[in-house]
Amino acid sequence: MDSPVGSATRASPTLVLTAFTAAVFVSALLLFAVQPMFTRMVLPRLGGSPSVWSVAMVFFQTALLAGYTYAHLLTRYAKPAAAVGIHLVLLVVAALTLPLSIATSWGEPPGGLAALWLLGLFTVSIGLPFFALSANNPLLQAWFARTGHKDAHNPYFLYAASNIGSFLALLSYPFLLEPTLTLQAQNWLWTGGFVLLIALIGGCGAILLRSPARLAAAPDAAAVTPPPSWGAVTHWVFVSAVPSGLLVAVTAHISTDVAAAPLLWVIPLSLYLLTWILVFQSRPLVPHVAMRRLAPLAIVGLVALLSYTETPSLLVTLSGHLLAFFVIAMACHGELASNRPAADHLTTFYVSISFGGMVGGLFAGLIAPFAFNWIAEYPILIVLAALCRPARPLSWSGFDGLFWGAAIMFAAILVGTNAAFGWRPPDTMATPILIGIICIAAASLVPRQRLKSAMLVAIALTMAHLYRSDEKSYVTLRSFFGVHKIYDTNDGQYRVLTHGTTIHGAQQLTDQNGDEIKGRPKPLTYYHEKSPMAQAIRSIRDRKGAPVKVAAIGLGSGSLACHVVPGDEWKFFEIDPLVVKFARDEPRFTFIRDCAPNVPIVVGDARLTLAHEPDGQYDIIIVDAYSSDAIPIHLATREAMALYVSKLAPGGAVMMHISNRHLELSGVAIGIAGANGLKSWHYNTDETEDKDEQYVYSSQVVISARQPQDIGAIADSKTWELTAPDPAQRVWTDDYSNIIGAVWQRYYR
Repeated sequence: MDSPVGSATRASPTLVLTAFTAAVFVSALLLFAVQPMFTRMVLPRLGGSPSVWSVAMVFFQTALLAGYTYAHLLTRYAKPAAAVGIHLVLLVVAALTLPLSIATSWGEPPGGLAALWLLGLFTVSIGLPFFALSANNPLLQAWFARTGHKDAHNPYFLYAASNIGSFLALLSYPFLLEPTLTLQAQNWLWTGGFVLLIALIGGCGAILLRSPARLAAAPDAAAVTPPPSWGAVTHWVFVSAVPSGLLVAVTAHISTDVAAAPLLWVIPLSLYLLTWILVFQSRPLVPHVAMRRLAPLAIVGLVALLSYTETPSLLVTLSGHLLAFFVIAMACHGELASNRPAADHLTTFYVSISFGGMVGGLFAGLIAPFAFNWIAEYPILIVLAALCRPARPLSWSGFDGLFWGAAIMFAAILVGTNAAFGWRPPDTMATPILIGIICIAAASLVPRQRLKSAMLVAIALTMAHLYRSDEKSYVTLRSFFGVHKIYDTNDGQYRVLTHGTTIHGAQQLTDQNGDEIKGRPKPLTYYHEKSPMAQAIRSIRDRKGAPVKVAAIGLGSGSLACHVVPGDEWKFFEIDPLVVKFARDEPRFTFIRDCAPNVPIVVGDARLTLAHEPDGQYDIIIVDAYSSDAIPIHLATREAMALYVSKLAPGGAVMMHISNRHLELSGVAIGIAGANGLKSWHYNTDETEDKDEQYVYSSQVVISARQPQDIGAIADSKTWELTAPDPAQRVWTDDYSNIIGAVWQRYYR
């Protein structure tokens, strides 16, 4: 009869390694493929807000911690046979909930608790399968450490395999899965992968149970090495929390100006995972010392990007923030890899870094939006990144001396140049300068270099936030849907509304002589009297020969309200209660108060609220709902256009404002209109040039109707071009969109 040791030899080392590597790889592939896929499914429920991904990251990191804790407890307190059986039962029960779907019983999101509602929706919809997947990585590594394989003493290489699977899943989603497969097809493919994973983990469990009895013994027999100290655990938590929080912050920052789409979610997350892959290699491909030395330069680069008041190109924005984030994450994760414990404390290490990841994500994705009225979490995390460097005395030699010397020289040149050209700091500079002097004086008394670095970074970011050369006064207002900034120009002539880096409205307060402008305000920005939206509204009103009934999706400053004439019936649909507050309830802009004080405003996502309106009643539906330059994709699909068409009166038209710095959306708008049997006219020029100093801008608009006569005289205008859908461009649907294609057409066609 074979002994236990003899039976173990039936599983060859190659089979053991292949089975565990495959299981870890497939598990990670599924774990990270589901994140953009399911969040993409949820987006329409919350207006396509970039905050959806931030809150989703909080859920994923919290579920990951729960899975790691479960794996830790199962490894420590359950015998191998029981551990294998319990985990396989969990996976099978989770598989019974597939394919993934949004819980229909969860209802519609409430106005003020969208983040908590979203966390609950993720929990009841995908909580169980995601929890089961989260436990696989540390659990399989702990099982591998007990197989008797020659590499069992150092199973951390499987973590690299896990992150390679995660990395490939994330990269394949925006570049392969999203452009080619519908969400339904993606869901079924993912379900098949989950079933395959159960078989692989069952095989790994069988290998574990056939391993030598002395290695498969209960885990609490005797610790080979002493447990990590609380100081070490605290260090792991802190150093893992900073890059995790930065991941959420930098993703929200860059996606605000393009689109709440998987493309801009997965790039930072892919870089984040790539850093784990690189630092946990047996022989690191990138020396940790090099990343540690580059981290201060990355921090300086982020300070410069956040201080720059002009709008840089998409390439500069993305590459700058992502490169700096990658370097900082590499430095932090390199510290963790350098201080990882022996294999018998592997699950403790993973629980610690997972807890840190949850703390960082919780701060950036859930706490900060309620605690701050601006994106304060990003600069705060940049400051904390300076504290992640190893503590050592300040040195003026070598690389550190070069770095600090260059920083001082740059500051001297900046101050000298400004002074030479007659620069005088305005009153708003008094506070940050005083803060700077106090912090520099305090920093000179502190012997730790990293604390000095953090103080200097905090000074720079404070000054960058408080000083605005073109603004007299401003206020920032924040909600789940983003940060709105309202400011008056230095001459007091205009009040401006911005979201992200995009101006969304402006009102003239005084004339050139400084006299207050009274009466009905004049709409500016994209809504001025010669704008294509104004032309289309007048043309349809003239064609009808009577007042019009209008549904306007997106409120902003309320500029469109000043195109209302007596007899018109308008209704605005706005997802953000905060916008309603500053546009009507506690007005900082008076367009609604002075032009249409009784206009109704429906709060909620337009796909949901407009559906409750009676069919066939609107002469015009205006879609003008952007967050900065980001587009709510679910308002630009074939199904969305079908909803708009169902609400149109005979002879009605749908008007879509498609101005965008980064995406070419005319083809999208024309395509979804054509799929619903409408003809489209694209406004391809502007009779008035941009007048930036007067806040008068050109804009792009597509108007769609059943027949040319429905839109009146503009159908024969040379500035409105009848355009057929491009047969080579796939129509966007609730199941399919192609952000990469829209970016490509914007920049390269």
